[in-house]
Amino acid sequence: MTSDKVFNQDEKLKLTQIINEGMTVMQEVEDLNAGLNETVKAIAEEFEIKPGVLKKAIRTAHKGNFAEVSTDQDLLETILATVGRA
Repeated sequence: MTSDKVFNQDEKLKLTQIINEGMTVMQEVEDLNAGLNETVKAIAEEFEIKPGVLKKAIRTAHKGNFAEVSTDQDLLETILATVGRA
């Protein structure tokens, strides 16, 4: 289904620019994430910890939500203990 919206020349230029810039930024983010993942994997291997744990520590530090993560972990432990799976 196509829209009835028609863009004028100025709008078309702006749309083209934002799409091109957005694609560039998304590629840069993808490249940076790939580099971070490689680094996390190497450090995790060196310290003999799971990469996912290190990645979670990075995300938690970035978001500044340690209290929330800690509360969620406490609740998870309580649930598993309650059902005899802890």
